Amino acid sequence: MKSLLPIIVIISVLFSCKNNDEIPQRQYTKFWKKDIIVDSTLNIRAIEVIDGNIYYASGDGKNGIILDDGSLVTGLVHSDSLKYSFRSSAFNGKNLFYMSIESPALIYKLDYHQKNKVYLNHNLVYQENHEKAFYDSMDFWNDQEGIAIGDPTDDCMSILITRDGGSIWTKLSCEDLPIAKEGEAAFAASDTNIAIIGDHTWVATGGKSSRILYSSDKGKTWEVYDTPIVQGLETTGMYSIDFYDENNGFAIGGDYTKPADSSANKIRTQDGGKTWKLVAKNQSPGYRSCVKYVPNGEGKELVAIGFKGIDYSNDAGDSWTHLSDEGFYTIRFLNDSVAYAAGKGRISKLTFRE
Repeated sequence: MKSLLPIIVIISVLFSCKNNDEIPQRQYTKFWKKDIIVDSTLNIRAIEVIDGNIYYASGDGKNGIILDDGSLVTGLVHSDSLKYSFRSSAFNGKNLFYMSIESPALIYKLDYHQKNKVYLNHNLVYQENHEKAFYDSMDFWNDQEGIAIGDPTDDCMSILITRDGGSIWTKLSCEDLPIAKEGEAAFAASDTNIAIIGDHTWVATGGKSSRILYSSDKGKTWEVYDTPIVQGLETTGMYSIDFYDENNGFAIGGDYTKPADSSANKIRTQDGGKTWKLVAKNQSPGYRSCVKYVPNGEGKELVAIGFKGIDYSNDAGDSWTHLSDEGFYTIRFLNDSVAYAAGKGRISKLTFRE
């Protein structure tokens, strides 16, 4: 028996490798679209799917809920004197938050309405009147701790932190953050400038300089890493970032004024964001405003979306399949085959198929 053991081990390894090679990699080649809401006055970049309901906020200040029965409730946050421009939202498991972009930059906290079983009652929990205020994205680590990011008003990116469930937000001092480079900011294009895995946080900047701000401890300390993505102009850089786990991440962007340019608009990291490399150089897609890992895709499957269409990769971004010319700004996955996309004048349900 002892002499047969090496042979048995070799046969087992070969058989195992053969089986792994024979497992086909899923390849989405098409999708089915169902419009949930169509309204030419909307310009939507912020959506949240909560308990089957779709909460949206629009750049023209309109906001509401598309209930799971198809009915619509509007005006969750309203004002008689202010015209909001909402570009971001976040849900911490207990409350829904909407954030407006420009001075006065506002964060509203929506409470759960027990009778109607939706998030309705709103309270203003943060206001910033700085003339340079411009906020781009927000997210939460847990039900108590969250982050919002915006363009610099001083010598660093604007970063707000809450540690009490979103009732109080505090702006970090530039003494605690990397100094911003000339022309470095962020894009309020899809509410996906922030990626969170556990305590780890990555913030994508863009413009004349496009870098990664990284925190390993929920925003208490920060480091900064360079990227090879196209940069140098106000319209260039990363527009969206996502991480599948603590090591594997992807960012996309480009220059929205040159949407066909794909020379250096897609980057990938495998070491937690410390180093990045260009992928699919000079290959479509060009400019895209949002990228998301497909759930249960083992870090291989990605969907990129923008006003020029929808694209899919099943090899971690090395190659892409153009699925549609349908234009959207942002996307959120419900599961590994169903997502909701929002853009100019509509929110749609997308069902991806092989």
